[in-house]
Amino acid sequence: MEAEKRARILLADDHAAALAQATRVLAEHFDIAGTVVNGQELVDAAARLDPDVIVTDITMPVMDGFEAARRLRDAGCHSRLVFLTVWEDPDFAREALRLGADGYVVKARLAVDLVPAIAAALERSEP
Repeated sequence: MEAEKRARILLADDHAAALAQATRVLAEHFDIAGTVVNGQELVDAAARLDPDVIVTDITMPVMDGFEAARRLRDAGCHSRLVFLTVWEDPDFAREALRLGADGYVVKARLAVDLVPAIAAALERSEP
């Protein structure tokens, strides 16, 4: 019997501790395709790695997560998109959804909410 294929995740966050925590939490359930520390690296890595899901922070150097999301969508990227952020502001969540986000997780709830948010995003992408 063939093992079920694990979804490939690309993580983007400029805070090393948050990136490490997200990697630890997600590695139990998914394959980590790569990690990057700014929005430009995210856009470049997404094109190169074609992940199933992108998990990105909003506030990052060079290019923020919202601008990276815009560029990814404009480029035809089909990866699911989940924002992982410190911003609990409803305006940020609405902007993320407007940009096509499949999930929005506050970093304080990373350990509890990130895996289910990614699983839900993946379920929506299946035919």
